[in-house]
Amino acid sequence: MNLLYVTNGAAVGIFGMVLSGAFCDIHWTKEKREFLVGSIFVLLAIQGVMYLLAGAATIRYLYPVITHVPMCIALYILTKKRLWTVISVLTAYLCCQLRRWVALFIMAVFVNSETVQNVTELIVTLPLLFLLLRFVAPSVRAISNYPVSIQLQFGLIPALGYGFDYLTRVYTDLLSEGIPAAVEFMPFVCCIAYLVFVLRTSEEERKKNELEQMQSCLNLQISQAVHEIEALRESQKDASTYRHDLRHHMQHLLSCIENGKIEQAEGYIHEVCAQIEAGRVKNYCENEMVNLIFSSFAGRAESAGATMNIKAVVPYILPVSETDLCVLLSNALENALHACTAQEQKGTIDILAYEKNGRFFFQVTNPCRKEVVFENGVPVTDRPGHGIGVRSICAIVDRYGGMYSFLVEDNKFILRVSL
Repeated sequence: MNLLYVTNGAAVGIFGMVLSGAFCDIHWTKEKREFLVGSIFVLLAIQGVMYLLAGAATIRYLYPVITHVPMCIALYILTKKRLWTVISVLTAYLCCQLRRWVALFIMAVFVNSETVQNVTELIVTLPLLFLLLRFVAPSVRAISNYPVSIQLQFGLIPALGYGFDYLTRVYTDLLSEGIPAAVEFMPFVCCIAYLVFVLRTSEEERKKNELEQMQSCLNLQISQAVHEIEALRESQKDASTYRHDLRHHMQHLLSCIENGKIEQAEGYIHEVCAQIEAGRVKNYCENEMVNLIFSSFAGRAESAGATMNIKAVVPYILPVSETDLCVLLSNALENALHACTAQEQKGTIDILAYEKNGRFFFQVTNPCRKEVVFENGVPVTDRPGHGIGVRSICAIVDRYGGMYSFLVEDNKFILRVSL
């Protein structure tokens, strides 16, 4: 019986101290891991000596002094955060009670025995520790980077639970009467509610950060696209200027020929033609923005060894703002061009764009010989920095109340947009 009690005491000690470390935002190194493991062993050794010298009752009274305070000091050495080390230890203590509450429930249903309680707590230790480390620890750890006022709010419940538990179970016997499972039902419910609250708050904060990151990327994409379009417009103006100044060019060429400078004339012709060609924007449709974007990507595709087959009947005015249209088309064509040029045989990108009954329709088809993973009908990837373009397309289409679809047919990836 004593061996079982000691084993369970060591298990709950390791359980709580591991959680305390996991709840802190520590940049782990080999030295820090060794320091934490060493601290845990030292504290367990102190508990063992105290048990042999003074007994279990004394350990329960002095547990905050011989375990919790030293653990706070050890975590402060690792994190340099005074407040959060205390909150992490208090939160870990709250989580430790889950073992006891599960055991009390088993005892209430089956047999009211101290042996059953110790065995149950030992059995649930590893599974419960795994679940807390996997699902709860990242959320709690994220709170350590919040403002101090927010940290205090999150630390209030663990602190109250800690004080309540010691005042009613350790230093007094206020909860010694009645069925243990019934007496401790409300603390159990409060603990679960607190953990759910932490998880949901952390998830909302994560989504908020993702939206801010996505908005930042969108702003960058818009800035880059606008810069590129302005450069195309300037090139087009330069080409128009060259055409306007054709008379001057012809006079210069005539002078070169009359003076027998044939090679100089040929060089001049090539130079002028190259400058005009560089600023040439093919007229795909009436819409200037669409023409500029298509021309830009068609030039990039040609440089990369791919081709773009563009069929567009787009009017001058569309039910989409220029910035949204720029981001939508640029992301779609960027993804198609990237997928096409990543293959040995570059292939052709087919583009269809038109306006009908006040709605804008757009389709991009590109070769796709790699497996595409879809989630809720949208392609996803686990590569860092990828997938933002797809999310941008979906966000713009949703904002206009439109529809989009992504599919793969016959080794071809097809994007369809209607808004």
